[in-house]
Amino acid sequence: MRGLRKWTGAVIAATASASMAVAFDAVPAAADPPGTLISAESQSDSFHGIPGGSVVRYWMASSGGAPKQASGALFVPAGPAPENGWPIVAFDHGTTGLGMGCGGKSDPSTAPYDHFIADEDNVMRSLVSQGYAVVAPDYLGLGLYDTGPHPYLELQSEATATIDMVRAARAARPELSRTWAVVGPSQGGQAALATSHLQATYSPDLDFRGTVAIDPESDVEKALTIAGPTTPAIPGTAETVGYLTDILAGLRAARPDAAVDSYLTPLGHSVLDRIGTMCQPQINATISDLGIGQLLSRPLADGPLIGAVNSYMAVPTTGYNRPILLLLNATDTSVPSPLHAALAAQFAASGVDFRSVVGTGGHTQLNPQMWAALNDFLAAHVRS
Repeated sequence: MRGLRKWTGAVIAATASASMAVAFDAVPAAADPPGTLISAESQSDSFHGIPGGSVVRYWMASSGGAPKQASGALFVPAGPAPENGWPIVAFDHGTTGLGMGCGGKSDPSTAPYDHFIADEDNVMRSLVSQGYAVVAPDYLGLGLYDTGPHPYLELQSEATATIDMVRAARAARPELSRTWAVVGPSQGGQAALATSHLQATYSPDLDFRGTVAIDPESDVEKALTIAGPTTPAIPGTAETVGYLTDILAGLRAARPDAAVDSYLTPLGHSVLDRIGTMCQPQINATISDLGIGQLLSRPLADGPLIGAVNSYMAVPTTGYNRPILLLLNATDTSVPSPLHAALAAQFAASGVDFRSVVGTGGHTQLNPQMWAALNDFLAAHVRS
């Protein structure tokens, strides 16, 4: 979420002074319960550069609870499993767009961010080498099935995509343990926290042990409260405008109660219609010459949208029953570091069991101390 600080600051100042297509069925005719395995297809060792990979297709619960088809990648270490099975780490990925194929986990040839996917593959490769089975969901709408625009940053479907894939992976590979944890960067950090929050009630059959969130998205929804028709176009903030339009497009698809269409200009309608099938580079190119104000017919702070946004994407700050490790970069400009500090402060005030390790790299960059903290956290909580 590069540039959010610049965009928000400039807006405040300005306003102060002035691969395989599957047909989409809204209600699948023969849906199985969420967590049911559809298929698991073994892949060559070149798949994400990690041996032991499979493409998993499965049923997950949408935000309204209806079963939807989804996909992701599964990696299992070589050799015989430990006595209690391979412990699982679910890996939730960062922002990749809104359309089918953008997730890049079940089909890396469609991945929109080669460098970002490569960084994520390095994390997954490290986890597999340490003896964890890795489950990597595409999220709803980003994989091998056309289920409409991805509900970007929606807590509920990010969490169900993750938990339901853990269940499906265990059906595909019985040597996987009930014991698991979740790791994620950026959007994936938010998804990991959502998963941690939901798992206690959604999957008591599994043995969840903890969460590692790397520069997670949090409190970004607050930036929407200052957006409206008078919000100026600000040079150098195309990526941030792209992320904000992602939120509106995802909210429009998942939450009719937000009445997103009632906030849009004709141009806004056209842009959101177009970007719902795009990956992030194409989205950014589509809105590169636009400001968020050109897309809006009334302030987002008016009416039902902000209330819907908060329940849709605001990271919970209470209600966790397992430990959390926050890996945060004080020099992050994609999700500005003050937002990381605010999340940590809210966790502390609520008595959440967490600790932070702070670095000075770019967004989601891990220094040696952060790598060590991640590995030690998983060893202590997942292997114990």
